[in-house]
Amino acid sequence: MKERVLEVSKLVGKNIKAQRVKKDLTQTQLAERAEMSSTMIGHIERGEKSPTVETLASIAIALNIDLYKLFIFED
Repeated sequence: MKERVLEVSKLVGKNIKAQRVKKDLTQTQLAERAEMSSTMIGHIERGEKSPTVETLASIAIALNIDLYKLFIFED
């Protein structure tokens, strides 16, 4: 079970990074928009931290996307 949770965290982080790059933002710029540290953005993107729903919502708002899009995992 824990392995699946870690896998989801990595997939969500990958989606955050993809959206950030697509919008031509640095980690620092995204962090400023989401009102968190760039270090935390890096940890989330690498799947090293499992963010709260509130943190994910802040990131989604900062990226100007719907929250659910962070949970669409393509093969």
